[in-house]
Amino acid sequence: MKGALENKVQAQSLVDVVAERIEAAIVSGQLEPGSKISEQGLAASLGVSRGPLREAIRRLEGRKLLERTPNIGVRVAALSLKDLNEILQVREALEGMACGLAAANMSDAEIAALARLLDSHGKQPSVQEGKGYYQESKDFDFHFRIVTGSGNERLAQMLTGDLYYLLRVYRYKSSTKPGRATEALEEHRAIVAALQQRDGAAAEAAMRAHLRNARRFVEEQLAGE
Repeated sequence: MKGALENKVQAQSLVDVVAERIEAAIVSGQLEPGSKISEQGLAASLGVSRGPLREAIRRLEGRKLLERTPNIGVRVAALSLKDLNEILQVREALEGMACGLAAANMSDAEIAALARLLDSHGKQPSVQEGKGYYQESKDFDFHFRIVTGSGNERLAQMLTGDLYYLLRVYRYKSSTKPGRATEALEEHRAIVAALQQRDGAAAEAAMRAHLRNARRFVEEQLAGE
């Protein structure tokens, strides 16, 4: 994926664009978890003044992607591998449940849109080359659409709340393991197939298997500590 901090920002929707660029850089690993943010450096690389940059940083603090520490400054948020593994175990159960519900509650049009979304994902050079699976926003996020399509607002709030944005960082990182991007795409297609059949049990099982496979990346890192 092209570096999100390499292109100058255009004038329109400045704060939105700056926030999106920084978020993309965090998700892709261009700005690594735990790294310190230089406002001066970011302003220069993006070609913007400090005002909109600071507003964008505040927005990303609200999304829990950035953390501000007194006398230290702003850093990219990070989770320990142990915390991450525990969160992903919980996510497997909850998102599996959401997928099972989505099989009954998503409309035919929504499921068809999911299939088209995966077609567009499959055309990403990074996916075709097996280098990573990047979903640039909620609108293009396969998991977000299924969770919101579950019809259970409390469940959706739990899965798309404070940790949603930070988990996207680790989701992308796990997809950069050689071969994982294409595997993940095929697992997504298996989930859609179960949704199209309106088979809640199969949809839940397919989602849980997909998330369990993604979690192996973290477990391998834990084993190496």
